[in-house]
Amino acid sequence: MDRMDHLEHLDKHLVDELAQVARETVRDELRQQTRKQRRKATLYAASGAAALYAGAALALTVGLALAVGLPDWAAALITAALLGVAAYLLRGAARPGPAHRPGHDHARGGDAPSAPPNGLGVPYPPMPPVAPGGAG
Repeated sequence: MDRMDHLEHLDKHLVDELAQVARETVRDELRQQTRKQRRKATLYAASGAAALYAGAALALTVGLALAVGLPDWAAALITAALLGVAAYLLRGAARPGPAHRPGHDHARGGDAPSAPPNGLGVPYPPMPPVAPGGAG
């Protein structure tokens, strides 16, 4: 019986040791992946900041070019309108599928909403053609 207790103790020790090695391996792998992802996120953020400044410089260039032949306020207004149109077009390009107005179901061609405004995604029950108890 003592031998079985000894083997059981060795088994528990082996399982604990294997679990510790597995935890350390997973922890090291996660650290390595996190480091790579952090570096990538930093590069994307720097790229976005550089693009923002490049866009600002471009907008300033357009405004100054327009200011040669127009009053300054008109050049600034036209530049702002151009930036607004560009933002609208980029937003539309980022959305998947055709433009969709909230509350309209274009697939059925009707004006009834396809889901309730609470966001649960459950459609409204069908409306009866006549009010209940009205015809009697």
